[in-house]
Amino acid sequence: MIGASHATGEVLVFLDSHCEVNEAWLQPLLTPIKENRHTVVCPVIDIISADTLVYSPSPIVRGGFNWGLHFKWDPVPLSDLNNPSGAIRSPTMAGGLFAMDRKYFNELGQYDSGMDIWGGENLEISFRIWMCGGQLLIIPCSRVGHIFRKRRPYGSPGGQDTMAHNSLRLAHVWMDEYKEQYFALRPELRNREYGDISERVAMRQRLQCHSFQWYLDHVYPEMQVASAQNKPAQPVFMNRAVKRPRVQQRGRLRNLLVDKCLVAQGRPSQKGTAVVARACDSQDAEQEWAYDEEHELILAGLLCLDVSEMRSSDPPRLMKCHGSGGSQQWTLGKNSRLYQVSVGQCLTVVDPFSHKGYVAMAICDGTEAQQWRLEG
Repeated sequence: MIGASHATGEVLVFLDSHCEVNEAWLQPLLTPIKENRHTVVCPVIDIISADTLVYSPSPIVRGGFNWGLHFKWDPVPLSDLNNPSGAIRSPTMAGGLFAMDRKYFNELGQYDSGMDIWGGENLEISFRIWMCGGQLLIIPCSRVGHIFRKRRPYGSPGGQDTMAHNSLRLAHVWMDEYKEQYFALRPELRNREYGDISERVAMRQRLQCHSFQWYLDHVYPEMQVASAQNKPAQPVFMNRAVKRPRVQQRGRLRNLLVDKCLVAQGRPSQKGTAVVARACDSQDAEQEWAYDEEHELILAGLLCLDVSEMRSSDPPRLMKCHGSGGSQQWTLGKNSRLYQVSVGQCLTVVDPFSHKGYVAMAICDGTEAQQWRLEG
């Protein structure tokens, strides 16, 4: 904010400190802004290892979010991949790496000064760009490397949950009735204080911004809305068997880098237990996963592989299968990556040289640490 207020150039370029720009990265960002000053552009964010500083290219993806108001990466629709300009419409930005006309940045309200430190500001400015007449594009010809750190190197003022504070502000200003989707996941935040938003609400009215319904209809129609009608019914007093989704494949989930299999850290019947990579045993029934038509992964016929939609940094765990997709929806494609749809990340081995076998969710990068094979 301070840097933007002192800048005098026509275009503002925001870059995190832990970035390395690639060759000819800037010109492709400036061209769309010159053509339409209401266009905000992001480069493709390549991955720099926090441990070795090795630079690796990222696949072409676009930004999305879940109802926990966490950013995630989504596959790019085929219609956008066929765009002759190469630009990809992105519902949200990751934040920290984008370019924008300076005057437009100021006209659009800069950043919300009522937000604290970090978290949610990228979704807030993304919603604002689209809903108030702009567009947000990813430019594949521009590539910038970024170190995705494993933890935040700074704390929060007074131990406050800044992510919750910031998310509440954006929900109340921009999401209209759809803020109830957020509160359905975070009911404990419904009555939490989030500061004065009157200035931001007045700005939205002054800019004559669209509704959040318009955003979902025209920008992010892929976003699924939970409702009482599409929640899985709880079978009560049923006199017939509940039909389970058809199993498509069974076997052990073996990681191609460490040649170990994904198992429960404790007992596979223990709800909430983490999963780890351990030595494969073809005779051990507690290592057998079932992958069904609902894209669930079920260990030993008991519990589903699950991630936290609130804190994607939490390790994957085993939870009761809820049948609602989301945190338990996985895709295992021909590229062997185990992709979690809700958080937009891939399952990876944390430290290939450690005997502990910890796994985590991480930005998909195509390395063998993220490649898994379901073997019967």
